Amino acid sequence: MEAVLRRHWPEWDGTLQRRTGGWNNTTYFVKSGGRSGVLRIYDTHRDRNKIEFEHAVLQELSRHSLSFRVPMPIRTISGETLAQVEKDSGKYVCLFEYIEGTSPSEQDPSFAYSFGETAGELSAALATLNLDMTPVYRPYYALQQCYPLCNREVIQGFCLNPPELLKDLHEELRLIGKVYEEIIDSLHALEELPHQLVHGDLNASNLLVKDSDPSQVAALLDFEFCTLDVRVMDPAVILSGFLGQPEETKAVREFCGGFSRQVRLSQSEVDALPVLMLLRKVDVFLHFMSRFLEGTDQPHVLQEQVKQITADLLQLSTSSSWIQEELVQARIMYE
Repeated sequence: MEAVLRRHWPEWDGTLQRRTGGWNNTTYFVKSGGRSGVLRIYDTHRDRNKIEFEHAVLQELSRHSLSFRVPMPIRTISGETLAQVEKDSGKYVCLFEYIEGTSPSEQDPSFAYSFGETAGELSAALATLNLDMTPVYRPYYALQQCYPLCNREVIQGFCLNPPELLKDLHEELRLIGKVYEEIIDSLHALEELPHQLVHGDLNASNLLVKDSDPSQVAALLDFEFCTLDVRVMDPAVILSGFLGQPEETKAVREFCGGFSRQVRLSQSEVDALPVLMLLRKVDVFLHFMSRFLEGTDQPHVLQEQVKQITADLLQLSTSSSWIQEELVQARIMYE
């Protein structure tokens, strides 16, 4: 990576430290002459258009007076915002400005209200963007087009008769297959809901809180999956991520209050929330199932995901109604 940095960002020639974690990308912290940056290698796709769309969104957002920061790509010596690691590999790499902050503790929900406010502020800003580019990613509800390796027949076969390495998770996979069947025929109705650009993957791992005050969000990160989708998809993704946390009730209530201060969801959007939260979990399963079928991940990765997704689905079966009520009450508060 040092050679890549010298070739494309020579003024950033310095030390690199690999950051742990992350499923879709490899990240390095860069230190050079008193400055810090973040080098990001896109591991799961080699599609230049996806990255250019992401960067166009970030550049447009930088023109808004946001209360939080978003990543900003640093141009290469040739003036582009991305480069290839090496032509044979086809992988792309980008350098971003470093943003001060720390990852929040999911055990501490104190950041939830600020997360709601910033997510709502981001949603309002994304709604105003008019880009001369077409998003590459499809909306969540286009499940059957998003994962070409996982059509309806393949999913049912996989869940009802899992491969040997996943036999011990037969009951868990059966539940996932059942939920997939329950929601698949209702997804077309989502097309009638308000649409706009959404982040698509907002969760605690994609934000930073302030070092001086962990209850305040400093930055929202990782806009790779930004696309045109239903407006309510972002809060659905975030709320589904709070389930199972030690203080989930407080986190959900605080988030709904912060978000509703910025965005008023319609009743039809609130009504769609249970399906959208289930859709998020099914989508995560199909993402990792595809990686398993492609040979990208070792079997243990999908095994762990299946266990977590099953637990989340069971939690959703009892939680979606009170989450909807929290959103309704928060909306009424700010009307």
